[in-house]
Amino acid sequence: MTILVTGGLGYIGSHTVVELLNNNFDVVIVDDLSNSEKFILDNIEKVAGKKPVFYPFDLKRRDLLKQLLDAHQIDGCINFAAFKAVGESQEKPIDYYENNLFSLINILQEFKERNISNFIFSSSCTVYGQADQMPIDENTPLKTPESSYGKTKQMGEEILMDFSNAHHKKVSLLRYFNPIGAHPSALLGELPIGIPNNLIPYVTQTAAGIREKLSVWGDDYPTPDGTAIRDYIYVVDLAKAHVKALQKLIADSSETVIDVYNLGTGKGSSVLEVVHAFEKANNVEVPYQICDRRAGDITIAYANADKAERELGWKADTSLEEALRTTWEWQKYLEERAR
Repeated sequence: MTILVTGGLGYIGSHTVVELLNNNFDVVIVDDLSNSEKFILDNIEKVAGKKPVFYPFDLKRRDLLKQLLDAHQIDGCINFAAFKAVGESQEKPIDYYENNLFSLINILQEFKERNISNFIFSSSCTVYGQADQMPIDENTPLKTPESSYGKTKQMGEEILMDFSNAHHKKVSLLRYFNPIGAHPSALLGELPIGIPNNLIPYVTQTAAGIREKLSVWGDDYPTPDGTAIRDYIYVVDLAKAHVKALQKLIADSSETVIDVYNLGTGKGSSVLEVVHAFEKANNVEVPYQICDRRAGDITIAYANADKAERELGWKADTSLEEALRTTWEWQKYLEERAR
C-alpha cells in the first residue's frame, strides 16, 4: 500500500516515514521545506534502506496535489503538514489558520473526489486547553485552546469528523503530548529553523554553546518547582503509534470510523526536571534564566494513554533520560555536519 505523508521531512514526519518503510508501506512525501531540509530525505534512505518518493511543494497548491494523486495510487494519508509553534501562532494567527486549514481541506477535497480513505491527523493535546483534571483521557472535555495553533488543531479535528460522517471515511485523530528525542542512528531529529520554539532543541543548543542561556518561561506556576509540567514522549515511540493506527484503520471493515487516541507516556515532568535529566543523561551543563510566562502556555498536561495501549497494542516505553541522550547525539551530528 502507498501512503501519502504530508510534512514527511519534518521532525515527527521523518521518523514516521522510517517506521512505515520498515513495515513494508510505500511512501510518497509532500513537504514544502519550510520547516525542514532536503538532506533529511537522504538520511531516511540511510536509516530505512529505501527512498520514499518526494515532492517539494506547498499543499495550498491544489493543482500540484492533483498532479501527484493522478500519478500515484494512494491508499491513505498521514497529515503532518502544519505550522506548529505555540508562541508564533499568537503573533501570526492568520498565517496559521491559512496554512494549517487550507492544506488539510485541499487534501480532503481530493480524497472525497477520488474516494480515498484511511486518513491520520497529527493533532495535539492543546485541543484540551487547560484541562480540569489529570491525567487527560480521550473523554476529557475539549476547551477553547490557549493558542491559535491549538485552535487550528481543534478545527482540523472537527473538519475531519464531519468529513468522515458525511462521506463514510475512516479517520484517526492522534493527540500528541510533547515529542522529544531523535532516531537512535542520530541521522534524524528535530531541526529548528532559527531560534527554537520548543524546549528540547533550546536545551541542546544551550548545552552546545550556540545559545547563551535557556529561557525558562515562568517559575510561578502552581507546580512543585514552579515550572510548567508536560508529558514528554520519545519520537520513535510516537512514530510507531502512527503505523499501528494506520494498520487498525486499514483492517477495519466499517465504512465510517473516527478513532481518537492520546499519545503520551502518562507521566508529567516539569521544565526544570527535564533540564536536570538532560544534564545527567549527557554529563553536560545547561545554564538557564527564569523569564516571564509565555502567552498561550498552560500549566500542566499529561496523558492517560490506556486507550491506545488497549486498542492499538501500543505503549510509549522509552525513558526520559534515554530520549534526552539521543537528542544530544543528534545535536553532535548536526555540528559535525556543519563543519
